[in-house]
Amino acid sequence: MHIVAVANQKGGVGKTTTSVNLAASLESLGKKTLLIDLDPQGNATMGSGVDKHAATINSYHWLVESARFDEVRRDSSAEYSIIPSNTDLTAAEMDLLRSERRNFRLKEKLEAINSFEYIIIDCPPSLNVLTLNALFTSGSVLIPVQCEYYALEGLSALLETVDGVRNNGNSDLGLEGILRTMFDTRISLTREVSRQLIQHFKDKVYRTVIPRNVRLAEAPSHGIPAMLYDRTSRGAVAYQALAAEMLRNHMETPEEEMVCE
Repeated sequence: MHIVAVANQKGGVGKTTTSVNLAASLESLGKKTLLIDLDPQGNATMGSGVDKHAATINSYHWLVESARFDEVRRDSSAEYSIIPSNTDLTAAEMDLLRSERRNFRLKEKLEAINSFEYIIIDCPPSLNVLTLNALFTSGSVLIPVQCEYYALEGLSALLETVDGVRNNGNSDLGLEGILRTMFDTRISLTREVSRQLIQHFKDKVYRTVIPRNVRLAEAPSHGIPAMLYDRTSRGAVAYQALAAEMLRNHMETPEEEMVCE
């Protein structure tokens, strides 16, 4: 089972868009997938076709209280499973901070869950105790990055946190990959930051890039991933390519799979 945290403390970089569309793409490629929404904003929940306001039993009750997994798990619009979230989860931070094993609650909750091939965790846009729970639980972290001026600075802070997690309880945490999002080749700064990322992180930068795409931006308002909203859109095709590239990196897909760049 692969557990992947999708994290970046900088908001607006396509983190939730990546979590939802990657989960949908992995499921469509035959990999049984669970998406865990750890962001109190609940955008991944809504983007998966689950009403966060109606999710009276959600990730908070599962993490902090005694709700069972089967009470919390919902079916998404794209057939992957999801643990929904809403503003209830804001209380979890204070509750977890009072707990002796506050950084390992999610890991403990997932120990009995073995029915998925992939678990994708959508982290909040901050390096708080919820993000730390995701990092202490995961085998790897996927970092969406918008190629702009402050991108590398924010990336450095997150990687420092990853190193801290490795040194304090999850030595197996790896860098799944750096994903360039909202990519526009017409912008010279985008091309320059992309070049710097590849120069520094080499093959840890995904070959697949996620373009700026209107259909990709519209899909969440309909409660469905891009592949259900418009399968032929550039955004949907790119996330299918990302899932294929991830599986190939895990040596689970044939070499002839195409990658969209």
